[in-house]
Amino acid sequence: MYKYSVSILGTGFIGLCSAACFANKDIKVLASTHNKRKAAIINDGKAPFFEAGLQEMIDDIKQNNPELLQCLTDSVKAVLETDISMITQGTPMREDKSIDLSFIESTAKEIGEVIKKKDKYHLVVVRSTVVPGTTRNLVGEIISKASGKEPGKDYGLCMQPEFLAEGRSIEDTLHPDRIIIGEFDEKSGAMLQEFYEYFYGDHLKNCPILRMNLESAELVKYGNNCLLSTKISYANEFANFAELVPNVDVVQVMKGVGLDYRINPRFLGAGVGFGGACFHKDVNAIKAWAKSKGYESKLLEAVLDINDDQAVHIVNIAEKLTGGLKGKKITLLGLAFKPGTDDMRGAASIRVINELLRRNVTNIVGYDPKGIKTAKIELKDKITYAGSTEEALKDSECALLITEWDEFRQLKPDDFKRLMRTPNLIDGRRIFDYNEFSKNIPFRAIGRIELK
Repeated sequence: MYKYSVSILGTGFIGLCSAACFANKDIKVLASTHNKRKAAIINDGKAPFFEAGLQEMIDDIKQNNPELLQCLTDSVKAVLETDISMITQGTPMREDKSIDLSFIESTAKEIGEVIKKKDKYHLVVVRSTVVPGTTRNLVGEIISKASGKEPGKDYGLCMQPEFLAEGRSIEDTLHPDRIIIGEFDEKSGAMLQEFYEYFYGDHLKNCPILRMNLESAELVKYGNNCLLSTKISYANEFANFAELVPNVDVVQVMKGVGLDYRINPRFLGAGVGFGGACFHKDVNAIKAWAKSKGYESKLLEAVLDINDDQAVHIVNIAEKLTGGLKGKKITLLGLAFKPGTDDMRGAASIRVINELLRRNVTNIVGYDPKGIKTAKIELKDKITYAGSTEEALKDSECALLITEWDEFRQLKPDDFKRLMRTPNLIDGRRIFDYNEFSKNIPFRAIGRIELK
C-alpha cells in the first residue's frame, strides 16, 4: 500500500516527469489536465512529448504498477483524493515580457473550492516558476477566499522551485543537487520535507534540503536561471573576443576559467545561444518584475541582447565563408533548443531562421532527430524538413550546426564532402575537432578563427 498520494496539477515537462518519478517510487499520483486528448495519451501509457528517459519510465509503471499513475481531466477529484497537491502549471510570457499567472490563478481557485469540502489537512505546493510574493499573496489568498480556510491552520502552503533541465528532467528529478523548500509555516515545510525524505531516502545524504520563507524560495529559482543565462552570454561575449585575434580558442579559454573553484565549467560553452521554455521567459519576467518595482536591470538586458545577437553572428560567419548566402541551399543541423528533448520553445534555430529570411535566404532545410514534429508546429512552412542528416545535407551549399545531438558528433569531413554541393560548415556548438575539419573542408567555428 502506498504511503503518499499526490495530485500534480499541470502535465508539462515538470508535472509529468515529476509524476512519473513519484509513481515509480510507489507514490500514488493523480495528474490533472484540462486537455482530454493529452490525458488519454498518458493513460494509454504514452508520453505526449519527447524527453529522454520519460517513455521508458512510463512503460515500466504501466507494466508493473499502472494503478500508481493516472491522468484525470477532473482536478476536483485529483485534489479530493490526495494529501498533497503540486501546482506545475505554465507561467508564460506576456507580450510586455512580464509573467502571465492566469493558469496559477485558476488552479489555485480550483484547489480552494476542493479544500472547502475537505476536513483533512491538505498541503499545497507551488512548483511553477513565479515572481516573489505570488505564493503568499496570490495563491494563498485565492485558496483562502475560495475555501474559507486559513493557511498554516487548515491547509499547508509551500513553494518548491524545480531545477530540471530539459533533456535530463528524469535524471534531475531523481538525483537533485539540492531541494529548496519555501514554507508558509514550520508545519507546512515539515510535511513537504517528510515527503521528500521518503521519496529520496539515502540520496539526501549528499543533497541538502534548505528551508526558507516563500518569497526567498521564489527568488532562488530566478537567481538560478538568470545566473546560468548570464554564464552563457558571458561565454558568447568571450567567443566574440576570441574571433578578433588568431591563435585564441574560446573552448580552451572557458576551460581555463571554469577550473577556478569559485566558478566551475558548466554553462560556459560558447555557441549560438540559449533557448528553451525557461531562460528567456524567466530572465524577462524578473526583469519586468523589478521594473514594476522601480528598478531597471542593465545586466539582464545585456544577457538577453548578447544571446539574441548570436543568431546574427553565426549568419554573418556563414556569409563570409560562402561569399553570400542568397540563392544558396542552407542546412540547419538541429532544430530543438537542446539535445534530449523535442522542445522548440525559444530555440536558437528560430532566431537563425528568421535572420536568414530577413536576408532573403529562402532555400532552408532543417533536420532534427526528435524535433521535426514540434518544429513544424513552430516554424510551419518557413523551411523544408528533412528526414535524415543525409537528406538535409544533400546538395546543400552551407550547413549550420545548431543543436549538439550525438548523431551529429559522428559526422566526419568526408560526409560533408560526399553529400553537399559545397561543403561549407559552421559549428555553432563546438562539437567538431577544429583542426581535422578546418584542414579538410571550408569550416568555421564559434569562438575561433584560423591559427597563424
